[in-house]
Amino acid sequence: MSIDSSAATPPQAPADAPLSEERIREELKSVIDPEIGLDVVNLGLIYDVKIDGDKVHVLMTLTSPGCPVAGAFMASVKAGAESVPGVAECTVDLTFSPPWDPRTMASDEAKLMMGFYY
Repeated sequence: MSIDSSAATPPQAPADAPLSEERIREELKSVIDPEIGLDVVNLGLIYDVKIDGDKVHVLMTLTSPGCPVAGAFMASVKAGAESVPGVAECTVDLTFSPPWDPRTMASDEAKLMMGFYY
């Protein structure tokens, strides 16, 4: 059985909804890891989202420190956050502490799609 992740479209918040971490995370579900094919939120790659007025700061990790598309991937997260109405600027910082572990950080849906069945 195959699950098509492209079929699930995240719900869109109304344009006048207040800026919130949840709203940013919903938008970031449109950013897909190019190697795994799942979104950054369900993979557990987004560690923190802070909002200060119209500025957003995202702390994230990668599936591996040697990710060849790290720069483009981080730029996609930045662009995704900045696409939310009310966000003037987003900074994205990268960390590997703690290291990403899909068994504990990914959503149940992402674990299933990656083949973790425990």
